[in-house]
Amino acid sequence: MVSFASDYNNGAHPKVLQHLIDTNSESSESYGDDIWSRHAREMIRQACHCPDADIFFLVGGTQTNATVIDGVLTGYEGVIAVSTGHINVHESGAIEANGHKIITLPSHDGKMWASDLEQFHTSFFADPVYEHMVIPGIVYITLPTELGTMYKAAEIEKLHELCQAYEVPLFIDGARLGYGLMSDECDFDLPWLARHCDVFYIGGTKIGALCGEAVVFPHNNAPRHFFNIIKQHGALLAKSRLAGVQFDALFTDGLYFQISRHAIDMAMRLRTIFLDAGFTLKDSSTNQQFVILTKKHLEQLRKVIDFETWEPLDNDRVLCRFVTSWATTDDDLSALAAALQSL
Repeated sequence: MVSFASDYNNGAHPKVLQHLIDTNSESSESYGDDIWSRHAREMIRQACHCPDADIFFLVGGTQTNATVIDGVLTGYEGVIAVSTGHINVHESGAIEANGHKIITLPSHDGKMWASDLEQFHTSFFADPVYEHMVIPGIVYITLPTELGTMYKAAEIEKLHELCQAYEVPLFIDGARLGYGLMSDECDFDLPWLARHCDVFYIGGTKIGALCGEAVVFPHNNAPRHFFNIIKQHGALLAKSRLAGVQFDALFTDGLYFQISRHAIDMAMRLRTIFLDAGFTLKDSSTNQQFVILTKKHLEQLRKVIDFETWEPLDNDRVLCRFVTSWATTDDDLSALAAALQSL
């Protein structure tokens, strides 16, 4: 069955696998000191134009979000996110399990508005008993958002300015960062992003790697003893080469950005296929496309195409998610087009 269910349901890009094979017989140091991790960190620094960046490799997105947020916050602080934010909806209480409250703001097509953040801080610190409350200690956004929408540079810039004024870090969840950066609606690049946040990560799990996320503190600003924090969270890879070799491959000759762009091209073609067949889609310029299906069409289509139901809209219509990736092929799209014609 052809699958558009997620962007991490294939293995790894052939060049990543080949690099793992080519280096397999070589011995290495552990815990991030292997030569491939060191080289990958240097290439990421160059790609970000941040020569002093602190970079750490973790295995997956939830693990990364929980470790970074807990590492930055003190015990009495919480994290600000929109109500649809990944940490608030799809991470099984991982943030709360570390003792931190998620302070939710309204979601505007998945995005956080600077005006909401400003209003929250103004109201919070105007309360004479705010010291009895959970103190906002970090701001979290995803790029792209959970709904496939993209922040404009001006929106991120304003959020970053507010975070600097409030003296709280801005943390960008980049599990799908490559797909966001390669979107036609993106009006900034990786170096610009690195200058306008305090910590972000470069997703590998969803973009060509077997697993792995590269956490970047772009200004040599990692929390003190962050290595220990990672280990305390059970997130430290003894065989660090597993992530290092993969990111070494992904950041060689621009592979990360090339395969991210491929997914965007496939998503735009997928979008056109649905539109030409008369279906309605939500606006999205990224690799996640949200299609409105009737329940009848949903049941017919899922017999031959794998995809995800997102939310019911009314008694007969359902919002469904179709995701492309580095691994999506022309044959996959042809199969989808044929399936739609048979409905």
